[in-house]
Amino acid sequence: MTEVSVIIPTYNRADFISECVQSVLAQTLPAREVIIVDDGSTDATYNILNDLGFNSISTPKTVLRYIFQENQGVSSARNLGIKEAKSEYIALLDSDDCWLKGKLDRQVIAFRDDIQNRRLCHTDEIWVRNGIRVNQHKKHKKSGGNVFQSCLKLCCISPSSTMLHRSVFEDFGFFDEDLPACEDYDFWLRYSSKEEVIFINEPLIIKKGGHSDQLSGVHWGMDRFRIYALEKILNEPDLKLDYRIAAIRETILKMEILINGSQKRKKQVYAETLLEKKQYWEDSLRRCFND
Repeated sequence: MTEVSVIIPTYNRADFISECVQSVLAQTLPAREVIIVDDGSTDATYNILNDLGFNSISTPKTVLRYIFQENQGVSSARNLGIKEAKSEYIALLDSDDCWLKGKLDRQVIAFRDDIQNRRLCHTDEIWVRNGIRVNQHKKHKKSGGNVFQSCLKLCCISPSSTMLHRSVFEDFGFFDEDLPACEDYDFWLRYSSKEEVIFINEPLIIKKGGHSDQLSGVHWGMDRFRIYALEKILNEPDLKLDYRIAAIRETILKMEILINGSQKRKKQVYAETLLEKKQYWEDSLRRCFND
């Protein structure tokens, strides 16, 4: 029988954590374990999880584990949970999202039936913003197979929708703990540059947005972190040429947007640094066609 560990990093999400956990416990295929890594919450998160039975009692089929650490960011919390997990497969879930009942079951079947033996599976999703269901834009359309070029534009895989074979982390490393945001964008880039993904064209998660503590609202210029991730992948010596060209073009485009934003914010020194980097990548792009 395929066993799955569910990893939920959380930080001050007392308003969401109970519904999140209940959606895991309601799965038609029970998880082997649910590991919550509390990244230093100061609200009622611990009390809520204690009432749900974490670190005291477990359901007949699922072990409930609660781990607390001082605040180090979502990547650190998620990585700790992954390293503690005991199952062959890892399912990620953000603590403000929740799953529909058959999510784990459908993904285990998808892995079993996949003749290509791919190691990452994600699903479609329902978006809810401030309690109201909203439609996704075309640019957010999910897909399977070779998704590298789709991943360049924006994060086209939601962590809460993914299940991965644990060997993925052995081969690709973990989420980058130097990134305060866009750590998922960075990870999917690294993975999709080498391997394809399975996609279940069925909404199996509810992705919630609009709350004030979302990272996209805390940090200005999110493209700063995407450029960091793009430059990391461009430093990989074995990146395929067509991928390299596409990644350089996207890096230049994001730099142009960020330069404009920096100048408007009167961050002139940062804008000048980006201009120098942009010139470097423009030269690199020309070399790709001349070599």
